[in-house]
Amino acid sequence: MSNQFRQVLAVVLIAVGVFFLSRATVQSSVVVGSSMEPSFEDGQRLLVNKAVYHLREPQRGEVIVFQPPSGHGPDFIKRIIALPGDTIEIKDGEVYLNDQAIDEPYIKAHPLYTMESQEIPEGEYFVLGDNRNNSNDSHSWGTLSREKIIGKVWISVWPPGTIPSYTLEG
Repeated sequence: MSNQFRQVLAVVLIAVGVFFLSRATVQSSVVVGSSMEPSFEDGQRLLVNKAVYHLREPQRGEVIVFQPPSGHGPDFIKRIIALPGDTIEIKDGEVYLNDQAIDEPYIKAHPLYTMESQEIPEGEYFVLGDNRNNSNDSHSWGTLSREKIIGKVWISVWPPGTIPSYTLEG
């Protein structure tokens, strides 16, 4: 085998390895609809970190991309509000996490609906859109299984920018 052929083969193998590594760790996603306004806009293009949840568990306040509960259609983008073992309730325009109203500077408007107190089961998460009154989320279809989570929203590609981080105390 010639030296030039070995070099070409090495470059091709490295390129294939980089391609598969990037596909396994990063995914692009497009925001569909207004459920995450004002934080994210319809048509906004995002990069999703698919590797982070192999290293640690999802945290409250993180914006995630996941497969829709129905299993059909585009991926959903929502914010994690409650973790397994937490108690969640929505009343009087506030979200209560473990019996404490949480500060949510990122929402468009306070929720106009109520939801009875419930404990989040093991392996499940409670997610809400930032546009509380115009979002198909856990308040309407229930908790999200850990297996459906694709990754954490990382960077806004268009328009360019970083994703603000919020910590929700519980």
